Amino acid sequence: MERSYYAAWTRELAATPTSAVLGALAARLPFNLEMTQREAWLFEIRHLSELAAALPDAFVFFEFTIPRMGRRADVVLLYRGLVFVLEYKVGERTFGRSAIDQALGYALDLKNFHEASHDARIVPVLVASDAPDTPLSIVWSDDGVMQPALANRSGLLGVIKTVADRFGGDTLEPRVWAAGRYKPTPTIIEAAQALYRGHRVEEISRSEAGAENLTETAGYIGRVIDDAKARGRKTICFVTGVPGSGKTLAGLNIANERMKAHDDEHAVFLSGNGPLVDVLREALKLDALERTRHLPRAKRPTGEAEYQKACAFIQNIHHFRDDNLESDLPPVEKVVVFDEAQRAWGREQASAFMRQKRGRAGFAMSEPEFLLSVMDRHQDWCTVVCLIGGGQEINTGEAGLAEWLEALASSFPTWDVHLPEQILGPEYMLTGAAEKALARLQLHKSEHLHLSVSVRSFRAEHVSSFVGALIEGDAARARELAEALINYPVLVTRDVAAARTWLRSQRRANERAGLLASSNALRLKPEGVYVKAKIDPPLWFLAPSTDVRASDALEDVGTEFDVQGLELDWACVCWDLNLRRGSDAWKAATFKGTAWQSVSDPQRQNYVANSYRVLLTRARQGMVIFVPKGDPLDATREPALYDAIYEFLLDCGIGELGRHGDAMSSARHAV
Repeated sequence: MERSYYAAWTRELAATPTSAVLGALAARLPFNLEMTQREAWLFEIRHLSELAAALPDAFVFFEFTIPRMGRRADVVLLYRGLVFVLEYKVGERTFGRSAIDQALGYALDLKNFHEASHDARIVPVLVASDAPDTPLSIVWSDDGVMQPALANRSGLLGVIKTVADRFGGDTLEPRVWAAGRYKPTPTIIEAAQALYRGHRVEEISRSEAGAENLTETAGYIGRVIDDAKARGRKTICFVTGVPGSGKTLAGLNIANERMKAHDDEHAVFLSGNGPLVDVLREALKLDALERTRHLPRAKRPTGEAEYQKACAFIQNIHHFRDDNLESDLPPVEKVVVFDEAQRAWGREQASAFMRQKRGRAGFAMSEPEFLLSVMDRHQDWCTVVCLIGGGQEINTGEAGLAEWLEALASSFPTWDVHLPEQILGPEYMLTGAAEKALARLQLHKSEHLHLSVSVRSFRAEHVSSFVGALIEGDAARARELAEALINYPVLVTRDVAAARTWLRSQRRANERAGLLASSNALRLKPEGVYVKAKIDPPLWFLAPSTDVRASDALEDVGTEFDVQGLELDWACVCWDLNLRRGSDAWKAATFKGTAWQSVSDPQRQNYVANSYRVLLTRARQGMVIFVPKGDPLDATREPALYDAIYEFLLDCGIGELGRHGDAMSSARHAV
């Protein structure tokens, strides 16, 4: 039973010396057994052995691994077709909120990602050994996961027997159940933590197709790097993919694997996405501290030391750029992964920044050209990996893929360029000079450089396609795709309070919910959604739900700049008039001073549309869209303009949310 440290029927457990079971558990522990862990295991062994007479046909797994969460459930007990997940808190006299969420989190992880548990009823139980007796309340969610039961040492048997007598069924065969395929879908935060701890990408990818896609991409790039090193060549690989396909995960995986297996390459993951860098660094630090909490205080690493280690692995691309402005020497890094490379600045924006912020009046390169020139300083070889998101440019000066190709063609034509066929698609807007640049480059095309399977949402494969059709204004296509989103609720409401109620009703355990809005959605302020109040991304994404600065508080709103590359489980996207319906298409506007102004520049129109594309693809499990009713007395909030947005969303097949946060079928097309 490789997924657990020890497994046995309860009758076998009772017949085995406690010391033998403890020894088996300790033998699997990857670090020295601390006294607190020893005492906890002894309590659990003796406690479950005492239950054997009443539960002779139960099967127990001690320390059952939960791969996505990178943790182990204290005990999983199978009895009469039910899966009991037991989280022990030995010596505790109260039922802590975090411990309840921990038990529920394990249960949800099994339900969602362990195939053998998909159809089983799962019962999380928090066992606080010295807590007072607590009445049992049996409440099932629609997916067959019970709300956590609370029990002390004498009450656990009653919980198990009561639930089993009422809801038990055919026995689950323990070894078949434990061997069921586990297909997790980690958030990018969980994925970064897992890769950093040494997990392989195959272990943390939900779908087999997604895992295969990511593995093939990493394998192809690994071969490119090895070939470049052997032949003294300079190479660049462009990786594209649908939203949520794991481009950032692929980049982290590549940098992590090369860093560990080839330390002479000094592989690094670079991102210009400041919030993503800050959140991932903080998450890696917190995870490292949590994993070493069992060590004696003198042996525990400090938060600062762990943060500096995370900073060496994940760097801000702008710091990398500025460091190399001060020297003409080649950087130590031979392999660099640029995340969201489409957001690099064009020449005009880069030159203006260098002149105004860095005092370099003669700087006349685009950001891609400068970054390539830095890597080109190597006399022998180097490899650059650019992760490119189509339709993801959201800010002034972001040049997209075209700038990279033009820089290569004009200044580095001898580099080998590896890219996927899909890069020629309309979402990358390769026209004019970019098309001519392609003709002058040494191209190598590979299907392995395109990630075509979404791994963000484990409930729906086609969310990104649905959002794409919606943003393109194709209601018929969106409606068709909406019908396939059976397990991924998409709703619309005119009441932000109802949206908050719905989010709170959906979020369970350690899942995260949050409010999202476009950075120029300035007329949502009367609705209590104020985009000018800046969030602290690490706190917003990582702080516990009790912290008012956390996303779960549903007070502070994240914009496209805060959340691009990151994700929530449940989201409310608040829609304002900066993207409104015309007669047959979306029209962009910007709010300046006291009025809305039309946006005529095509590139700026794309930025506005892309901001909504980003916001609408952040949720992993479901979302609600809030469209205000407006105010007839306020010229900046015309009701008719909001009504047109709302009507179009209904035409796209989105269902309505009731006033009290309950989902209603759309009068036209229910999701």
